[in-house]
Amino acid sequence: MSALFSLKGKRAVVTGGTRGIGAAAAELLVDCGASVCVGYRSRKADADAIVARLSGKGPEVIAHGADLGEAAGADALVAAAVAGLGGVDVVIHSAGIWPPEEVPVHEMDDARWHRTMRENVDAMFFVSRAAARVLGEGGRIVHISSTAGQRGEAMHADYGASKGAMISFVKSQAVELARRGITVNCVAPGWVDTEMCVLPFADGGKARIEAGIPNGRVASAMDVAWAAVALCMPGARHVVGEIVNVNGGSVLAG
Repeated sequence: MSALFSLKGKRAVVTGGTRGIGAAAAELLVDCGASVCVGYRSRKADADAIVARLSGKGPEVIAHGADLGEAAGADALVAAAVAGLGGVDVVIHSAGIWPPEEVPVHEMDDARWHRTMRENVDAMFFVSRAAARVLGEGGRIVHISSTAGQRGEAMHADYGASKGAMISFVKSQAVELARRGITVNCVAPGWVDTEMCVLPFADGGKARIEAGIPNGRVASAMDVAWAAVALCMPGARHVVGEIVNVNGGSVLAG
């Protein structure tokens, strides 16, 4: 395989690595030759299972539990990766929440707003800051945002705002780190077939959603992970501050 498409010898941190997009990204990174630290909050059994499964592929795989909504948690996760893998070259930040209950802004309580911002914005900042302190030339940061961050999401304004903040943050930090040879980019999926979407997919919901997507299908977690990992390849060194849409064309269809 060309070196432009290989991550052999690279050391990666994946947040939200026990399920969905994060788990798919961890697996793909390992398949591309990277060693990986799987970040999780409370799913230790799931993390242990992923470590056991992926370790058989060759590269080193470890896990670390931390609350990324606190600065100390993000710092500890990155420190654990540095200690366990010998350094960090790649960070894919996939952890986050999407509150499934539909609530208009005028009925949204403070608790929901603050929780979404803590999990999606504060964690992004803490992880990005910790990563920037240890990454060297050739380093990569990739965040998982959403089409909601580009066009909003009625009845989920907290989520749309948090993902919009991520997009703006990516463009800001990308400029800061580019001169150090570090790229910062973002992947913006639409609907993805993960645990997070069980409720809206129920009772025929998935088929109705797919009917509104130009290519007629909801993304798999690996569809999104592929784009995120591709941005970590050596060949992506000139991609800086971009938002890569992985939504089957739905952001174009309105």
